[in-house]
Amino acid sequence: MQAKDRIILALDVDSEEKALNLVETLHPHVGLFKVGMQLFNSVGPDIIRRIRDRGGEVFLDLKFHDIPNTVGAVSRVAAGMGCMMFNVHCAGGRAMMEAAAAAAREAALKEGISRSRVLGVTVLTSISQSQFNAELGIAGAIQDTVVKWAVMAKESGLDGVVASPHEVRAIRESCGPDFLIVTPGVRPAWADTQDQKRVTTPREAVELGADYLVIGRPITASTDPVAAAQKITAELEE
Repeated sequence: MQAKDRIILALDVDSEEKALNLVETLHPHVGLFKVGMQLFNSVGPDIIRRIRDRGGEVFLDLKFHDIPNTVGAVSRVAAGMGCMMFNVHCAGGRAMMEAAAAAAREAALKEGISRSRVLGVTVLTSISQSQFNAELGIAGAIQDTVVKWAVMAKESGLDGVVASPHEVRAIRESCGPDFLIVTPGVRPAWADTQDQKRVTTPREAVELGADYLVIGRPITASTDPVAAAQKITAELEE
C-alpha cells in the first residue's frame, strides 16, 4: 500500500460544495474520504455517489448500533451504495455484527460490486481512562475491552476495527496480520490534538501496526490542504 493510500480524509463539513471541493482537490493525495454524520445528515446519501463519481472511495462512518435485523438492513443499503468501508459499534454484540457482515456479502453479490469492508468501532478516542471507568461504569483498562471487542468482531466476520493508536499493537497481536485496523486520534506533531484524548502521530500509528489513518482538521483546516496531505505522506515514507 502506498503511503498516501493509508490516509482517510474526514469530510467533517456540512455542505456538499465544501465536501466535493475537498474531494476534487485531494483525491490524488489521499486514499479514502470519510463521510460521517455531519455531512451525511446535511446533504443525504447521494453524497456517496457524487464522491465516487469524482474518483474518491468512501468510508461511511455512521457507527450503526441497533438490533441485528435493523443493522443488517441498513448495512445492506450502505454496501449497495458502493462504500469501500462502513462501520458498526462492537458494543451492539456478536449477532448484530454477524448481521452486518452477512448483509455486506449479500449486497455485493446482488449488485455485482466489490464487497464493502465492515469495521467494528471499539472505544471512541475521545474517551479517557477515567471517563471509561467512572462515567461508562466499565471496570479495567480501556485496552482490555478494546482487544476483547476486536477479537469478537473478527469472530463475527468483520474485516477490522476502528480503535485508538494506543491499542493497535495489542489488537494486531490478538487478531493477526490480515485484520484491518483503522485509527482515528491521529495528529501530526505540528497539529493541535483538539478534542482527541488518546492520540499519536501518523508515523507512530503505522509503526504500531495501523493500516489506515483517519485525519481531518490537520488537512482540511490548513491554508494549503494539498501541502498538508503531502507533508503527512512524506512523514509516512521517511
